[in-house]
Amino acid sequence: MHNNLIILAGGASSRMKKPATSKTIDSNETAQANNRSKSLISLDKTGRPVLDYLLYNAKKAGYKNIYIVINEKGGLFKEFYGSKDKNNDFNGLNISFPIQYVPKNREKPFGTADALLQAVEQFPELNNQFYTVCNSDNLYSTEALYTLRKTEHKNAFISYNRDALEFPLERISKFALTKLDAKNNLINILEKPSKEEVPNFYDRDGKLRVSMNIFKFDGKEFYPFLKNCPVHPIRNEKEMQSSLLNYITETINKVVGIPLSEHVPDLSSKDDIAIVKAYLKNHYATLDWTSI
Repeated sequence: MHNNLIILAGGASSRMKKPATSKTIDSNETAQANNRSKSLISLDKTGRPVLDYLLYNAKKAGYKNIYIVINEKGGLFKEFYGSKDKNNDFNGLNISFPIQYVPKNREKPFGTADALLQAVEQFPELNNQFYTVCNSDNLYSTEALYTLRKTEHKNAFISYNRDALEFPLERISKFALTKLDAKNNLINILEKPSKEEVPNFYDRDGKLRVSMNIFKFDGKEFYPFLKNCPVHPIRNEKEMQSSLLNYITETINKVVGIPLSEHVPDLSSKDDIAIVKAYLKNHYATLDWTSI
């Protein structure tokens, strides 16, 4: 088992900055949504950031070394999780802060593959180890995190049953579909599939499987594909899915999709705030760090 978790938190949070379409968000939450990274928005009475819940699940799953990838304006993360660039103690977790720098010719970060690349280049020990990598604005369960920590597969990801996700169908239809072979080896990932493409992605059990961007990688093997990730021709970003697809097509290595059926709370926009707030209230009465 490995002990490393990389959390991508350096994005621009563009969707979160847009106005809410409902009136379920108060003025304090609106202010936080407009001025903070998504995972630092507080949705409980204690002022605890949403990221605390992901870190709590990570500790329960056995992770010890946490690398939170922040942007150049991410100083607020250090107010919550430690002022040093690396090796901060937060409830028994060792927290470090890689920085995703924005290229001089861009206004926004260069994508998820770029974020991960900058993290492993700033902490090169990761290129000789295994690690899990995930988003900061999804609340992955302890089971999902532990599944990737314990798996013997060198490279893997959680392949979620789309029917178990509690989102409106219009939103779910835009999630990345994964195509697996009979042994659950990844064949393809398709972002924002069209209706015509969906029938090609049913698995052997008649289920559609989606990626929610939580992966385990062999750092040494995956690094060259991060380093040489192409720029997406439409979104103009270096996306982890591109690195991943190049990895499985240009090598004999496999990436295994591990099936899991459960909901994954997603904090992408202001309209998600009330939904995630209710989820936390229903599923987390308290975070008792001393019990782990």
